[in-house]
Parts: sequence; structure tokens; C-alpha cells
Amino acid sequence: MKFSTFHLFHQNAGQTAREVYDDQIEIVELLEELGFDGVWVAEHHFRDYGVVPNVFTLLSHLAARTERLRLGTGIVVLPLHNPIHVAEEAAMVDLLSGGRLQMGIGRGYQSVEFENFGLDLAEARDRFDESLDMILGLWTHDAFEYKGRFHETNHPLTLMPRPVQRPHPPLHVAAVSPETVGMYAARGLPILADPAAPFKKIARAAETWHAVAAEHGVDAEDVELVASRSVHVAPTIAQAREDQVRFEAMFDRSRIFNVRSAPVDPATGRAAKGFEYYQDRYLKGGSVDNEFRWEQLEVIGDPERVIGQIQLIREMGFGNLMCDFGSTRPVPIEEMRRVLRFFAAEVMPAFR
Repeated sequence: MKFSTFHLFHQNAGQTAREVYDDQIEIVELLEELGFDGVWVAEHHFRDYGVVPNVFTLLSHLAARTERLRLGTGIVVLPLHNPIHVAEEAAMVDLLSGGRLQMGIGRGYQSVEFENFGLDLAEARDRFDESLDMILGLWTHDAFEYKGRFHETNHPLTLMPRPVQRPHPPLHVAAVSPETVGMYAARGLPILADPAAPFKKIARAAETWHAVAAEHGVDAEDVELVASRSVHVAPTIAQAREDQVRFEAMFDRSRIFNVRSAPVDPATGRAAKGFEYYQDRYLKGGSVDNEFRWEQLEVIGDPERVIGQIQLIREMGFGNLMCDFGSTRPVPIEEMRRVLRFFAAEVMPAFR
């Protein structure tokens, strides 16, 4: 099992954007020291929910501050970008980092982002698929040509520079629904499972991925599925329970779950076409009780319990645990350092 971390770059009340960057970069440097395998940086726009509008710029900086960590996009919202630019920027980061880039990609969901870029959220899936085809083509072919509904090459294009990794940097598609998982499994593209999906749902997603991949002759031996989870480990179960209650008390849910962040069609006030799954999840506040999180959502407890949960995730078919150690909580950096050191010392050795 590999261990990576998720970084939203959430700007808490009283913080400047520069302070967010400084704290998170310090944490990333600590992660390399502690032996984590990689980091994933989220893209968001127009809100303090996350203050990294261009993940490639940030990852280029991290490439110069680290030597070993895999540098992941968690995720690039492909419909918001020209796919040629994405292919170029990703290739440049892969080159600068010595082949350490891994690409998490998705169609996005936040209405505020699509509206301000003048895009129709209902087109997100089709835009995503076109962009994916173009990026893969540019990474792997000279004189690549493409003509689609939203994008086209006016003449044959050869990417300069090309990625270091061959045939291209690893790709992970954000997905959990059976339809989406199956669609990309057929192409051999591994999934990045939703942190808000319960354990049983991500288990089904992994099962579906492997079944569909096998049906289509995909060699899955070296494929790495990624499971994203909220993670916390404490010396005792009692302390972990207390910490969970404390974390929930400091979490302003309205800053995350609201109409601006929901995939809402402004014409109807309902979930946009293709996003019906999110109707209740976002517009009703995404609220679940602590017991549900403890049993069905989070990797949390003392080292023994956390190790057991991670073993189950590995048995589901996931090879990389993307750990969110509190991306939306105003946890002091000193406490975050202690938690990371404890996790690295008490949990990670069980999987090495």
C-alpha cells in the first residue's frame, strides 16, 4: 500500500492566501522526510474553499522543494481548460520533476466555476471526454490531429516538450458510480475513489473496475487504484473519538456544501444534467453523524484500528491511500505535524 496526502489549500478565517501556501509547502516537505509516497493538490477557483487555481504552477514549485515525492493533480478539472495547454503544462512538470507527475482528472462539479468561465455544466462529461482524448493523443503521437465538438487541431500538432514518463504520466479518473467506473475501466484508466462515498461503495467501485477491465482484456497487474479517505490516528480509541467530535465542531459545513459549490443548473435550481447524484448530497448540506463517519466513511482510530481499516481497503483492490488529514479544518500546523509523525511511525511500517 502506498500512502499519499490530499491538499485542498483551504483558506481558513483569518489566513492570507500566502499563509496557506507557506503552511502547506512546509507540510509537503515534512511528508517527504517522513517517507510518504506522494501528494495531490486540488484545483479550485473563485472561493477560499481552495486557493490553487493552477495546480501545475504549484507542482512546479513543489518539484523544486522535493526530490522523491510523487506530485499529483487532485484533480485537474478538464472542462475548464484548453486540453492542449493541459498536455503542455503537465509534460513540463513531468520533465522538471524528473518523471514524478501523476495526473488525477475529473469533470468538476462546482457551478460557480463553470458559470464564471462561461461554460454549461451539463456539457461537463462531453468536454471531459474530448479533453482526455486530446491529451492522450498529444502525449503519445507526433503530428496529432483531432476534431471534436468543443476542440480541434487546426493542423497536425507535435507536443514540445513530451512527458518523461512513457507512454505518459499515470492517469487516475475521479469516479465512483458504476457507469463511470466501467467506462474508464474499459480503457484501462484507473479510478480515484470519492472520499464522500462509504466504504461499501468504493469496494463496489473497485470490484466493478477490475471486472470490466478483465472483460476488455486490460492488463491490470500494475494498475494502481486510489482510495481517498479522511484519515486520523490517535494513541487511543477514546482520544480518536474525542478528536472526531472536536473536528466536527470546528468544521463550518456551510462553506463547503452550498449552492455555489453544488452542481446546480441556474435555469432550474436543480442538479444539472448528469449530476443528479449530487442533488441531496450538496443542496441538503452533506450532513452525516459522527457514528456514520466512524463506521462507514473515515479511516480513524488508534493505530490498530487504522491499520485494520487500511488492510480492508487494500483487500478491496486499492493500492494507494490518499489521506486527507484535515484539509477543511483550521488545525494548527504544530498539531498537524504531530499527527503526521505519529501516522508515519505507528501505521505506515505495517505496510512496508
